[in-house]
Amino acid sequence: MKHQRLIEQFNLRSRLRFNVDEGQIWLDENRMLLIHARAMGALRRELIDTVGDHEARGILVRMGFVAGMQDGELAQKLYGEGDPHDVFGIGPELHAFEGVVKATIIDSKIDWARGTFFGEVTLDNSWEAEAHVHHFGVGDDPVCWTIVGFASGYCSQFFKRFIVFREMECVGKGDSRCLLVGKPAEAWGEADGYLDYFRRVDGVPRFVQQENELTQLRGSQREPVRPGRLVGNSTGFRAAFDLVSKAATSPINVLLLGETGVGKEMFARWLHDHSDRAEQPFVAINCAAIPHDLIESELFGVQKGAYTGAQASRPGRFERADGGTLFLDEVGDLSPATQVKLLRVLQTGEIERLGDDQTRKVNVRLVAATNVNLQQAIADGRFRADLYYRLATYPVVIPPLRERRCDVPLLAAALLEKYEGSYNKKLQGISEKAMCTLKAYPWPGNVRELENLIERGVLLAPNGGLIEIDHLFAGGAPASAAGAEVDRAGVVGNASEASRSRLYESILQDGFDLEKHEARLLELAVQRAGGNLTHAARLLGITRRQLAYRLRQGTTPAT
Repeated sequence: MKHQRLIEQFNLRSRLRFNVDEGQIWLDENRMLLIHARAMGALRRELIDTVGDHEARGILVRMGFVAGMQDGELAQKLYGEGDPHDVFGIGPELHAFEGVVKATIIDSKIDWARGTFFGEVTLDNSWEAEAHVHHFGVGDDPVCWTIVGFASGYCSQFFKRFIVFREMECVGKGDSRCLLVGKPAEAWGEADGYLDYFRRVDGVPRFVQQENELTQLRGSQREPVRPGRLVGNSTGFRAAFDLVSKAATSPINVLLLGETGVGKEMFARWLHDHSDRAEQPFVAINCAAIPHDLIESELFGVQKGAYTGAQASRPGRFERADGGTLFLDEVGDLSPATQVKLLRVLQTGEIERLGDDQTRKVNVRLVAATNVNLQQAIADGRFRADLYYRLATYPVVIPPLRERRCDVPLLAAALLEKYEGSYNKKLQGISEKAMCTLKAYPWPGNVRELENLIERGVLLAPNGGLIEIDHLFAGGAPASAAGAEVDRAGVVGNASEASRSRLYESILQDGFDLEKHEARLLELAVQRAGGNLTHAARLLGITRRQLAYRLRQGTTPAT
């Protein structure tokens, strides 16, 4: 009962969660789908009828390969660098969880040190063989294509080399059983073209190419808008970007409105880069970050001797931005005196340095931004109405991230690529559960907060691995519905929860000693794991460091 021991040791069933209220099923951090086998069979048949046996087989093999790689990642997370035969054994159990097939390993010769691999696996209850025979009858070729892909992807992911399985016997071609044999890809050779099923074919199918050509002939191809470093495809983003793109080549002043962290400076830089001033300076200043008694000198410059300590003349931001664009961020925090001087500059195009009576002409395109409600600030007497009308000639509202959740995956991917280079890492991406959490998060800090989380995730995720929830949130993941767990009997949900509640009630009697019960629980976990603290910690749902700390506080034996 070796595989049963594996299931218990790694508590595999507890990683399968059903969250019916949210319409989600999770296997660890991978989202799963519970789909009718008959519907999958119908899809398989339509794929074969549409593109033919050869193309359909390649598509389904590669689909299975991706699924196998994801389960291989889970096996790595559960087992680490353990006995390769045990690692190989976890794969069939994971595939059985998913209702695909009952796989039994009948032979394996694995040597990590030498890089050798050989495996034989029999299949029972293959949904794929059943579906194919139902639709097409018994044929001449093996038909468990996604299962072959899964086994190949799983072993390739875990053993870090291209392992390929091949179906030597199949119920779909009249054999009494389905039998897979796995070896390194080079051991199969290239002669019969079998390995081509694992490779995407360059180009597009002929019928797709013809459809694209017809579309071009009809003249319906539109030149796509290119937002460059701006990332998004939501309705709110597109509306803001369309406004900015229309203003780019004009001299009009633009007022960017939106919460802190939505990316107002990014929009301002895009506006400058796509204007006829792109070769001239782009100068930015955060008005809220500079004390009121210094903001005027920062904006308009200082003449030598204007005040104690002014030992040299220096230009302000307006002069430095001459011919280009000046971005005034948090303009709603300007003092009343500075607002008056700014209004004059906008009206005359002239500035006076602090302590100087000479005026200087400046040619500046002004882009302002604020998260302040300027209309309310005018009503409260904190902002000049005449300055507002000068700044707000062309207002653009940038929506908060919580109103453009469909942009989160696009932004996360762009930020991931950015920080992979900074930290000299190459990651596989963000786990499905982590991405689901990101999309559901309220984002009080908007895109800036997302950028901080992704940078943290890149730093903490293992090189070549996935960014998971624990890598993103410093204080733990946001609370969410955990879903119903599968118990040892394979029952989901309320039955096991009710039994746990009864157990908790029974032990909460007079004389209950929490420390004593915790020590006993730790001891049992260590014993079941054979003294391996890493495995014992997994059984308890805590980290190895947390377990070691608890053991040091008590007297529980450990090895």
